[in-house]
Amino acid sequence: MREKPLSRIGDELARLRDDVMPERPAPPAGFGIDEALVSRFADGELTGQPEADLAGQVARVLPCHWSQSNAYASLMTQVMDHLGGHRRLVTWLDRFPGLPRLTARLYVLMGLLDRYSEDRAVIDALRESRAKTPVPPGLQGHVVPDTGPGTLAGLSYEIEELLADGEPRKAVGLARATAAWLREVAPRAGELDHRCADLGEVVERSEKDIEEAAAEL
Repeated sequence: MREKPLSRIGDELARLRDDVMPERPAPPAGFGIDEALVSRFADGELTGQPEADLAGQVARVLPCHWSQSNAYASLMTQVMDHLGGHRRLVTWLDRFPGLPRLTARLYVLMGLLDRYSEDRAVIDALRESRAKTPVPPGLQGHVVPDTGPGTLAGLSYEIEELLADGEPRKAVGLARATAAWLREVAPRAGELDHRCADLGEVVERSEKDIEEAAAEL
């Protein structure tokens, strides 16, 4: 995973904060985390395939974290306490190919979307883009007519929702279309605010990370 996109999302990912998550149905039956694996992991005794198994379990339930029981929340707290927080959870998942790595890299992009969702220069650039092309390619049915602070955050939410529904390839498709749109408006956002000067580069690096991970599915 490239460091620059990761550095932009901060230590706490909005997508993993229960206080900002809407209510959704519980995940499908069979999803869960093995308590014995978590206990061994927290004690620093888990390596090899058992650790990879735990990473797979975490990746499957992570997008559904707000709808889990208190027992699940306790297990996730143990995992994150051992790792040292949200950002280190993402870097840990990135060590394991397949769904864990893809999930980690999609969360980095979601973090970028949340990070820039209220940035005035980015919002203005998105509005200018939609004045020319009302529906960006690949985003039909995913963007509402009005462009504002909820536009990128809403797309981030939908990517996570697809992961929660067990549709990682659809999540990648939406992530790809969203990233392409953000990359397209990045030069204009940079003109409006110099702090967005490297936005296109950051998003492009995140895209490449996602494509690499998606190829492993």
